[in-house]
Amino acid sequence: MSSSPSNNSRRSLALMLLLTVLGAVLVLTSVGRTWAEGVVAGATGGRTAVSATGSRLTGLPGGLALVAMAAAVAVFAVRGHARTAVGALAALAGLGVVAGALIGATDTAGLDAEAAGRLALAGAHAEQVGHTFWPWVALAGGVLLAAAGLLTLRSGRGWPAMGARYDAPTRKAAAAPRPTDSAAELWKALDRGEDPTG
Repeated sequence: MSSSPSNNSRRSLALMLLLTVLGAVLVLTSVGRTWAEGVVAGATGGRTAVSATGSRLTGLPGGLALVAMAAAVAVFAVRGHARTAVGALAALAGLGVVAGALIGATDTAGLDAEAAGRLALAGAHAEQVGHTFWPWVALAGGVLLAAAGLLTLRSGRGWPAMGARYDAPTRKAAAAPRPTDSAAELWKALDRGEDPTG
């Protein structure tokens, strides 16, 4: 027994939402965690441990995860070519998260800036720099977000949208004359105690 096209479109829509939520959770969780750590030598010869979160190293993954989430919500409000554009935006946001995670996984300049801020020395450099697994978690989230965008591009045209009652009125409907169109007739109706808007 084969599934109907509407069931398939609802399944693909649910899959897109699931991929978006999982991807965004992975990215937004990981950017708050430590991505890089090391030590820096102080002016007195002591050594201080420094670390930097993903959001300190690069704001790209967190910001683009929010863009992808907004695009997933926008899917319900648009149709046709606009929905295709939203899918493309979500896919690009996911790819941007992947790029940002790759940059953060090898970044040392951000940790140097953190070390300089900690010691109030402009030329401070972190040593023994190591990276955690959190950039790779963000990268996995970016892959899921890109997949959600590509799924929207492929199947989005068949997904349900908000009902027509949420659409903006057309010019034809807006230009239709009302029974009491002139200002004088409206005032006369008010004088008689009638509601001219009804």
